Amino acid sequence: MKPSFPSGGIWVLALAAIGLVAAVGASGAAASTKKIQVCALLPDTTTSVRYVLFDAPDLSKAFKAAGLKYRVLNAQGSTSTQISQAEQCITNGAKVILVDALDSGTGATIEANAAAAGVKTIDYDRLVLKGKASYYVSFNNVKVGELMGKGLVDALKANGMYSKHPVVAELNGAPTDNNATLFAKGYNSVLNPLYNDGTFVKGPNQSVTAWNNQVALTDFQAMLAKTNNKIDAVLAANDGLASSVVSALKSAKLNPVPVTGQDATPGGVQYILAGWQSGTVYKPVPVEAAAASRVAIDMIKGKPVKTNGTTSNGVRKVPSVLETPIWVTKKNYTLLFKQGFLKKSQVCVGDYAQFCAGT
Repeated sequence: MKPSFPSGGIWVLALAAIGLVAAVGASGAAASTKKIQVCALLPDTTTSVRYVLFDAPDLSKAFKAAGLKYRVLNAQGSTSTQISQAEQCITNGAKVILVDALDSGTGATIEANAAAAGVKTIDYDRLVLKGKASYYVSFNNVKVGELMGKGLVDALKANGMYSKHPVVAELNGAPTDNNATLFAKGYNSVLNPLYNDGTFVKGPNQSVTAWNNQVALTDFQAMLAKTNNKIDAVLAANDGLASSVVSALKSAKLNPVPVTGQDATPGGVQYILAGWQSGTVYKPVPVEAAAASRVAIDMIKGKPVKTNGTTSNGVRKVPSVLETPIWVTKKNYTLLFKQGFLKKSQVCVGDYAQFCAGT
């Protein structure tokens, strides 16, 4: 089950098309672009709508404003496509490539090919293990996980289950995505002590292949069957996985339980308002995109790059720019509207409009 939107799948596909067309670059049509300066490689349009709603248009706007010739491309979930797109960028003269890799193996291949051609790379959002990127721009992903863990604990306290040894299931992100590893490091730093002292009971734990929501639905249905529906809370690593949990609970005619999420999608916020999801991690993607574009522009123009930390990619420490995430619940969800991350019309529609009175 994918996050819900006002006009359904067609609306998402249309936005995707718009985003890809808008991301051609300052030089005009893609087919006529021979020389470019910077490329951004995005992974897909299914695991999170952020790539359509924010990353593509925001990166494009920043590069255009800097007077750069650019391409922003989306691999649509295909590793071979992402590698091919990187090769096209190298052939067309890119000096810097932002790599939001589908997985570390694909990212490492892209960055090795780029390095061999004298092209610099930036790990964007997802760290490439054993890669060759000059910089890493993302959010503090361990902190993202900590927010989810603490959010789940708060929700269990609020519904009175904290002291009743609740069974907590975990739906982790893709095992090939290092971000998923960092998220898990964060939320397990909160949950493991509670498992160890018997406060919580550790239930089924599953990493979801490719962050695929349909796979997550099947996985969670299996968890329910295994426990005879005895799951009191779910650490779901993003809103898409949370939507699969909600779908399974509804299908089984079960009551809501605390469920976490991430990405502050319209569908995730709707479930928060309706009581099916406890909260979501808001990562202001425009802030991340602005930081990444700024790093790329400075590299191309030979200016010093400002960082605020380092991140180990398994072989070396990569200079990093790490932004701060925010936990969003019913109490502060209007922050998303105030900061322009979401529009009220994306969330407060149909059956969900009743929950937005007075906002």
